[in-house]
Amino acid sequence: MADASFVLASAMKNIAAEVDQQFDALLEIPDDPRADLYRAMRHAAIGGGKRLRPLLVHATAALYGVKPEQSLRVGTAIECIHVYSLIHDDLPAMDDDDMRRGKPTVHREFDEATAVLAGDCLHALAFEILAHEATHRDSHVRAELVFELARAAGPAGMAGGQMMDLKAEGATFDLPTVTRLQAMKTGALISCSVESGAILGRIPPEARTGIRGYAHDIGLAFQIADDIIDVEGNEELAGKKLRKDGDAGKETFLSLLGLERAREQAKMLVEQAIEHLRDFGDEADLLRDIARFTLARNH
Repeated sequence: MADASFVLASAMKNIAAEVDQQFDALLEIPDDPRADLYRAMRHAAIGGGKRLRPLLVHATAALYGVKPEQSLRVGTAIECIHVYSLIHDDLPAMDDDDMRRGKPTVHREFDEATAVLAGDCLHALAFEILAHEATHRDSHVRAELVFELARAAGPAGMAGGQMMDLKAEGATFDLPTVTRLQAMKTGALISCSVESGAILGRIPPEARTGIRGYAHDIGLAFQIADDIIDVEGNEELAGKKLRKDGDAGKETFLSLLGLERAREQAKMLVEQAIEHLRDFGDEADLLRDIARFTLARNH
């Protein structure tokens, strides 16, 4: 994988394979009229994507000695929410995209109604996974995981950020507003991934300050890198249409800061994120590598 350390590239490859295996088992196609619904869910969920969120759950949970099978379940649940959001984001009522992860979007491969239902079902599946005893024996841990993901996915998080993004086409947003938009739309699930690793490790909220700062900073750095890729990137590598925000007249980190200043801001955020991990030793090296990769990636 370009610009990723060997350890990180190996971890990303492994987590991608494990998440695909989870989805393959969870989304077995039934022999009844729901078959196309399951095919649509599999089309969106299996194959492609960086699996950054499951990897963040795994890397954070590993700091606290959590069993990999538990962090994998939580990472898969968060990925369910991410994939559902992509399905709905691609719909004609939203961004009306034809390609995602190098293949036709769900509403193009199937139809709009099936795409809506596929997204709805992945949303529901996320909470089914978290609420199951296999995720954690402690019901209080499971309840906190459900609470954090619901908050990250809803109006105070990803969905609220998407609403702000829809309004951005007819408005002129300043830098604080764009920062808030992206902290909700992109950053909320990234933060939830890191937070969930600590919840699995039974780390009390007051002891999560460092990793929360780390998650916040890499979430913004990730979005700035996305804005740069949207302008400079290759559509074939990205697996989706680029330069949409500029064409729509939306303000982005890049349009507000300029290319060089945006690069400097992203670099500062990555350095700041790594500094938030100063109380950890070598066991946090994977998290440090992930922070550097948010800026170095090319898609």
